[in-house]
Amino acid sequence: PQYLEGMWAYICPQLLKAIDTEPEISVLFDFLSSLAKCIETLGAGCLNGTYMAELLQILNKLLNEHFERAVQRLEQRKDEDYDEVVEEQLEDEDDEDTYTLNKITDILHALFVTHKDGFFPYFDQIVGHFVKLLAPDRSWAEHQWALCVFDDVIEYGGPACAKYMEFFLAPMIQYVTDKRPEVRQAAAYGCGVMGQFAGEQFAPACAEALPRLIEVINAPESRSQENVNATENAISAVTKILKYNNKVINVDEILPHWLSWLPVIEDQDEAPHVYGYLCDLIEANHPIVLGPNNSNLPRLMGFFAEALMLRAVLSENPVIQRIAGIVRQVQSNESIFQACISDLDLDQQTALQETLSSLPTN
Repeated sequence: PQYLEGMWAYICPQLLKAIDTEPEISVLFDFLSSLAKCIETLGAGCLNGTYMAELLQILNKLLNEHFERAVQRLEQRKDEDYDEVVEEQLEDEDDEDTYTLNKITDILHALFVTHKDGFFPYFDQIVGHFVKLLAPDRSWAEHQWALCVFDDVIEYGGPACAKYMEFFLAPMIQYVTDKRPEVRQAAAYGCGVMGQFAGEQFAPACAEALPRLIEVINAPESRSQENVNATENAISAVTKILKYNNKVINVDEILPHWLSWLPVIEDQDEAPHVYGYLCDLIEANHPIVLGPNNSNLPRLMGFFAEALMLRAVLSENPVIQRIAGIVRQVQSNESIFQACISDLDLDQQTALQETLSSLPTN
């Protein structure tokens, strides 16, 4: 570590200087990516007060330039020389600016992961830019990346994120039903971490978000390839609200709807939250989930089998152990287990058996 600290003390000022002065956009992207990885690897304290101040100045400059270039492009689109060729060039510049935003959010992500709410006093210096990016007149990509930043504020700041509530809460709930799936996904994820990490003060906000999340999940094309990730983030968000922040909602009223949305099979980050909660409910013998005389068991085994077959939950995830434990418990009653298995196709049965045989019995 001492050797690493010595190297970092040499690299850090050079890297910050390079980011501040690099004219070539593709090289700037690499520098920004490298800095984000260094911060996440080295952890809190890797930037002393001087370097942190310098980094915030650089981010402030990059964000100011982002808005200035957007204004310039607007002017060029009004210019008498504007044509298809100019538009193509402007779209390329648009893409570059969006990618720069993406890289800035990577750095902020690293800072929130490592410093938690300890980064808030520094974030205060640039938060105004992200509030501006959330405004209705900004592009969908700007909405997406600004939401990603506030997602991190909530997830890693915990209840202390309430200091920014006035900035992010209304737009986040509103953008859950945005036209663009990328924006819906970022907003839905934010509602989920709000349920999980933001604390009881956000219980009314979670209740307010639920109807919008449900609207997205029940939309006609919600499972199309384009929409499925946003939809599964919305299902996961409802799951987290039901599990962690349910003080002002009727969980039993929502559970039948929640069950009808399963299985969740595309998003390996969010699926464990959904199946973990399903395990909670089964282990608690929840009557709505198990049904009269456990009549829902075949359906529940089907959800697990589908998730295992499509590797929605990876083998190293602890939720797998819980699924296996429940399946083994059902297996101990031969007639019920056969009734469950008979509804599964061969691939699903194989996935169940392989999972059980690969895990030691407790």
